[in-house]
Amino acid sequence: MIHIQNIHSLTDFQRNTSRHISSMRESGLPQVLTVQGKAELVVQSAEAYQEILDRLALLESARSINRGLQSVREGKSRKFSSFVKELEEELAQDIKAKD
Repeated sequence: MIHIQNIHSLTDFQRNTSRHISSMRESGLPQVLTVQGKAELVVQSAEAYQEILDRLALLESARSINRGLQSVREGKSRKFSSFVKELEEELAQDIKAKD
């Protein structure tokens, strides 16, 4: 969530960069920078950005798992043993074709 105290003009950020960086480090929150009164940029620490990327990767993994589970519930899956057997047969055919 963006907090109202974390909205600053780009000019203020440029003039007081050290203070803004210290504030972001302490709070862990991003800052919204405005140009002519309109939000233009979001600035955050590299650590906070990495945390967002990590959370996104976890969310995408969970969604993929849920899609897989839904496929199983809908009967759109097969037993692993049948997959392995089919793969072994395909590999055997490939080996024979090369001989």
